[in-house]
Amino acid sequence: MLKSLTTLTLLLLGTASAQSLTLKHDEGSATVKKDPKRVVVMDEEALGWLAALGVSDRVVGLGSTYFTPADLSAGKLKPEVLKQGFYGRVKLNSPAYIGDWITPNLETITALKPDLIVRITWKGNQNYDKLTKIAPTVGYAEDSPSFWQKGLRDLAKVFGKQVEAERVIKQVADTNRANARKLLAAGVFRKYSKVVVVAPFAGGSNWLYTDVRLIPDLRTLGFKDGIKAKETTLGVGSAISDEALLGLDKQTLVVLFPPGGKYNGAEAFLKTPVGQRLKDQSIVYVPEDFSPYSGPLMSIHNSNALTKMILEKVK
Repeated sequence: MLKSLTTLTLLLLGTASAQSLTLKHDEGSATVKKDPKRVVVMDEEALGWLAALGVSDRVVGLGSTYFTPADLSAGKLKPEVLKQGFYGRVKLNSPAYIGDWITPNLETITALKPDLIVRITWKGNQNYDKLTKIAPTVGYAEDSPSFWQKGLRDLAKVFGKQVEAERVIKQVADTNRANARKLLAAGVFRKYSKVVVVAPFAGGSNWLYTDVRLIPDLRTLGFKDGIKAKETTLGVGSAISDEALLGLDKQTLVVLFPPGGKYNGAEAFLKTPVGQRLKDQSIVYVPEDFSPYSGPLMSIHNSNALTKMILEKVK
């Protein structure tokens, strides 16, 4: 009898193990039910990973800093919003709005009964403990090496989409290699051997991206860094002064990559003395509406769009 009970216990434990997976991520570890059907994503980056794996239609709750009250109806995104920009390129089934990373609506998230919560994170980010009480939560820090590749591969194991993950990672590399050859053949690097990515914010402050958000793909395309930042904030970049921008030489391409929506300060920047000084060596790359800052789908989209813009610039 004891032997039978022991065997049954082992079988049950084995079955439970086969149906779940423990992930080590940048905020701890989480035991996640395999192939979850109800997922909450706290930001567009996490949404992009699920979209790359072909499971974005399982998102029941979406967090974002982009929305205004006009984008919502009865706590959900309006259908016309889901057709715009990045959302229009992925499959979504009318997810609920669950707030933003600063003030997530924990009651709404709880009511959605998610199987999994996914977010990007950074030092000082809040609410992880509260989220884990609702559902298994995984977070990936932007300043971790290959952070979106790690997040994508982990989620691929959860959803049984490892082949899809490796395919899209390869697609990113192939796209950048092909575009690098186009730029080299066109003689782009004879004119612009270096690049900086500057985010001009409404209100006048400017941010230099140094580790994530467009700059890795530009390096892969063949550009060298126009500025080496001594320190970064949250592994993303650092504030940049007008003096530093004025010190850029003519061989440095300035990619103005403004934040989305109401935070976009590109037009105002170009009217400043610094913007006027740099305009002949600048391109303005405005992200599509509701766009993630990074991730496999954005790397492919950004690489193709930037290559086209740069080739036009050097004609």
